[in-house]
Amino acid sequence: MGVSAKKSAIWLLMLVLAFSVVMAGCSKSSSPDESASPSTGTEGDSGSDKPEPLTISIFYNVPGPIPTDDNRIYKKIKDELNVTLKEEYLVGDLEQKLGVMIAGGDYPDMISANTKLKDGGAVIPLEDLIEQHAPNLKKHYSKVWNQLKDPDDGHIYWLPNYGVYQGEFKPTQHQGPAFFIQRAVLKEFGYPTIKTLDEYFKLIEDYKAKYPEIDGQPTIGFTVLGYDWRDWSLRGVPQFLSGHPNDGAVQVDEETNTAIIYEGTDIAKPYYKKLNEMNAKGLIDKEGFAQNYDQYLAKIASGRVLGMFDQRWNFQQGEDSLISQGKPERAYVGIPITYDPSIRDHFLDRPPVNLGNGFGITVNAKDPVKIIKFLDTLMDPYWQKIFGWGEEGIDYHVDENGRFYRTPEQRAEQQDVTWRQRNKAESLYGQLPKLEGLYPDGNADTPGNQPEEFFADLKPIDQEILNAYGFKTWTDFFSDPPENRVSYPAWNIDLIEGSPAKVADQKVKDLSFKYLPKAILSKPEDFEKVWAEYAAEIAKVDTKPWLDRVNEQLKWRAENWGSSN
Repeated sequence: MGVSAKKSAIWLLMLVLAFSVVMAGCSKSSSPDESASPSTGTEGDSGSDKPEPLTISIFYNVPGPIPTDDNRIYKKIKDELNVTLKEEYLVGDLEQKLGVMIAGGDYPDMISANTKLKDGGAVIPLEDLIEQHAPNLKKHYSKVWNQLKDPDDGHIYWLPNYGVYQGEFKPTQHQGPAFFIQRAVLKEFGYPTIKTLDEYFKLIEDYKAKYPEIDGQPTIGFTVLGYDWRDWSLRGVPQFLSGHPNDGAVQVDEETNTAIIYEGTDIAKPYYKKLNEMNAKGLIDKEGFAQNYDQYLAKIASGRVLGMFDQRWNFQQGEDSLISQGKPERAYVGIPITYDPSIRDHFLDRPPVNLGNGFGITVNAKDPVKIIKFLDTLMDPYWQKIFGWGEEGIDYHVDENGRFYRTPEQRAEQQDVTWRQRNKAESLYGQLPKLEGLYPDGNADTPGNQPEEFFADLKPIDQEILNAYGFKTWTDFFSDPPENRVSYPAWNIDLIEGSPAKVADQKVKDLSFKYLPKAILSKPEDFEKVWAEYAAEIAKVDTKPWLDRVNEQLKWRAENWGSSN
């Protein structure tokens, strides 16, 4: 790996670290460091070359992707660390599943974060475990340590999976919110510039008229997902149209650091009125308001949906399927649309620490120390590069300058969903703490963030699109994000299950789920009447406890997080 001088330095570092680990008392689930031989393993308490067996049960709050039984990464974890992961993925409704778990007290060892679990006493504090047994995790979170603490009791319950960067933040792909449109639509009309809702929907309307069917199925102009906690496609759009960043169900004034509720207000009305007009033209997917997440992904994967508002990571599985089917022209480009071109878009942000997400350890875990040591082991660059890049010589190579690169064949493998299920650990990696940004050697955390790899991996139509707009990456469509305010974002503020704040939040959500589809699907002449009824019902909700809780936490963050951002 790299030149000989670099090798010598790394091996010297390895010996020093190995000596330190031995002196400190090596854990059963320690890993080799970045340059140690994968076959070396680690010494368990018994003195053998392999740690004692450990089985960790996990529940994911998402349905997949699910690895195959012969998955290469899981086999590597078993062979080198002697850890077996017994995983369960979400099937059906998350709230119902969690309710059953909490009622029965039946939890796995590790679980994806959810405020109900913390409020229900399902998970244990982690700060002492990290301090005593997880030096890699402590180093990783050191700059944001205060942010991890629960504002109500000061404990750390979750290990955030995203938002802790090292080196510069230079994304090539925008995984967050945007108005998405099929690449085929942009190509059909000569790659036009899109700034407004009118321009966006005009392209969709014209393309649908020209191609009423795609692959033998009726073309869908614009679909919406309003299901379970994945409700931003329906509820969260107005904040972006008005030039604000992603604060969830509230909109925060950047100068005063105070929140307001925008649902049912004049901030939101123009968007839903536009959807109502588009529905009258047959562009809105009427089934969208009743579809679940799996149905939504299947619809995306069919290639007949021309546009939607969403966050890319949320529909990524459907888009991956399109690529695997050899239909890259049916994949999507994210566009930052605002109510007026004079409004600066704020769709792209500097990723905040993903608080309230990632893994927690439950009260049913028999050996939390071994689990936290295992998680600490996976933070080692050796394992992080396996999760992000794969195995050297199999999934990528290293050139004479130490730069990671892949062959065309290796890039093609990554496009195959079935191959990834056998050779990657995407769901596990998605929930784990992770190194993001740049490694000290200058390589990016994943191939997709390595500039030369990113461009080389693009399909011809992607390169054609970027060249047509004069861009190099997909984030070039968006305005550069300013520094996040200290209290950002508001969407991850815990409203506390059962509290008046949470009750108010749920009431507003229920009203939006009831009235927004009704307003969108109503006859244009009935829209004002439906909207007035919706706004009146929102006004009846006592939202003061909700806003008080949010504003109290925004203020607390500004006072306590300033030095940790």
